[in-house]
Amino acid sequence: MISKQTIDKIFSTIRVEEIVGEYVQLKRAGSNFKGLSPFHEEKTPSFVVSASKQIWKDFSTGKGGTAISFLMEIENFTYPEALRHAAKKYGIEIEEDQKDFSEEAKMAQSERDQLYKIHEVANDFFQNFLWEVEEGKNIGLSYFKERELRDDIIKKFQLGYSPEKKNAFTEYALEKGYSKDLLEKSGLSIFPENSPAGIDRFRERVMFPIHSFSGRVLGFGARILRNNVKTAKYLNSPETEIYHKSNVLYGLNQSKQAISRKNVCLLVEGYMDVISLHMSGIENVVASSGTSLTTEQIKLIKRLTENVTILFDGDNAGIKASFRSIDMLLTEGMNIRVLLFPDGDDPDSFARKHSQEYVEKFIENEAMDFIDFKAEILLKDIGDDPIKKAEAIRDIVKSVSFVQNALKREVYLKQVSGKFGLSEQSLFNELNVQKQITQGQTHHVQQQKEVAPVKMDVVPLDEEKSDPFLFEVLFMENKLIDHMLMFGDIVLKRRNESEEEYQITVIEEILYHFDEEEYRFLVKGNEIIIGHVKEGIQNEELRSGNFFITFMDEEITAKVVDALLPANELENWASRNIFPPNYGDKIADQVKGDILLHKYRYIDYLIAKTAKDLEQYRDSDQVKYFELLQKIMLMKQASIKLSQMIEYSPIKGIYVNRKR
Repeated sequence: MISKQTIDKIFSTIRVEEIVGEYVQLKRAGSNFKGLSPFHEEKTPSFVVSASKQIWKDFSTGKGGTAISFLMEIENFTYPEALRHAAKKYGIEIEEDQKDFSEEAKMAQSERDQLYKIHEVANDFFQNFLWEVEEGKNIGLSYFKERELRDDIIKKFQLGYSPEKKNAFTEYALEKGYSKDLLEKSGLSIFPENSPAGIDRFRERVMFPIHSFSGRVLGFGARILRNNVKTAKYLNSPETEIYHKSNVLYGLNQSKQAISRKNVCLLVEGYMDVISLHMSGIENVVASSGTSLTTEQIKLIKRLTENVTILFDGDNAGIKASFRSIDMLLTEGMNIRVLLFPDGDDPDSFARKHSQEYVEKFIENEAMDFIDFKAEILLKDIGDDPIKKAEAIRDIVKSVSFVQNALKREVYLKQVSGKFGLSEQSLFNELNVQKQITQGQTHHVQQQKEVAPVKMDVVPLDEEKSDPFLFEVLFMENKLIDHMLMFGDIVLKRRNESEEEYQITVIEEILYHFDEEEYRFLVKGNEIIIGHVKEGIQNEELRSGNFFITFMDEEITAKVVDALLPANELENWASRNIFPPNYGDKIADQVKGDILLHKYRYIDYLIAKTAKDLEQYRDSDQVKYFELLQKIMLMKQASIKLSQMIEYSPIKGIYVNRKR
């Protein structure tokens, strides 16, 4: 188990804006950063990161927390996995509590964890064989050297070699204690009836590990080097619990920072295209790895940028088939450009022939928007045939119909109109026809994507919705807890009944109020928070928001983040020269007023609750009946006094001289 000292060091070192920034394209918004939610489809950014408070909040789903909780959400990490990932990123050495670790080691790992582990073991095995064993150096390393790859690039992409011996890795893994069942499920080994010792799926191939967004090995791509063997030239891992090829882009882990920084993603087809471009210094590139581009892959790119440039081989016979990818990118709101390399060249060969500056300028100057690209491809061989020309234009307009933004659609149609000398009206008519077709194709998909935002229930009480007294007291209970979390250690200057000045913290003043009223909390999470706050007081420690932010309790974390990042953080008012008062500018008055208001609301709630109990004793227990009646009268007197103190009219239901 990771030691407490290491956990504290991780939390004090990591930066939430850096970790989240690897998954979400963040833009400065005042003192915060904003971006599109990675958990929910949206067009207006509602995802906020506070660098000063080191927390994030997704207002579209209600999720929020620290950098560690973000990794747990986005990568489906366990708490220890998220800590280890962050520690590795920031070069923090993990210290284990040996006593706890030995107990933890006895616990059975989940199958998912085991699959990640066996892929890590395999990756180390293949790399070690490439660099340390003669067979690997003579065959695998020599091949990469022939492809002019430098050592640092080979190591950057963790390239390896699987030996000729048919069960070299399988034998190694079994000796390490990994089961046949796990090796078979991972796709790394096969156990046919005639080979009980197992066979390596990737034997005698150079290995390209496929990483997740965060860098974990999910599977492998492998290339055989001999030409006289009747087997597939390229071989990929099968689908497993951790590897789904439609959800992965090769090179994304190594390229994500460059993509975010340059705000454009270069999309290629093969592993070597990615690797060669990296070697030439162009790092904002990923590959679909020979599979058709999927919506899930596009969403991975969209986390980092909305700009995509597709790089095609000059003689690629499948260019027309790429039109589907263009339409999918447009549907997801991406801005697309397309580049055709000269005949005989692909991104790999072109990058090895030319300097970084030349390649970058070539891409920048030669890449076309999708309209010019489709026109060049579709009109290349049709000559003056008017029917074929009309079909080509219809195909281009069909792509425009996939564009979601109305303004962009109009601009694109004007471009088509100018390019082909057609009236805008005729193109708009055709667009409407194509929209009806494409909407039929995309409507069902979009309906599935439009998941209602998850609203976290503040209180697990159904009657809150229909009981106004309960609603009001809950509102004030949560507000006082928010004050404690946000401003708990602020010292307030007060005067006692003798007009003597004294000092008290926000936490202590609100705690005193709760204890004085013998208040029973209606929200379980608030009761837990107060319990920890009281424990802190006993230890002469003030526990406010920062203390709770690292709790691995989803309800507590959500509550704290809501307090520390209120909804108005979504707005960057300063950009509009609007400077509203900050929450907490007058915290002394706010706390004093809200304590009185909570007391008033709580008494009203108790009156209503007691009144419900009253009726059951009218005929059955006269003593109890009059006892409750007297209690209600006393509470009503207290309510009237409080309403005068806070200048509230219970009859009109409004504040007399001030706003709530």
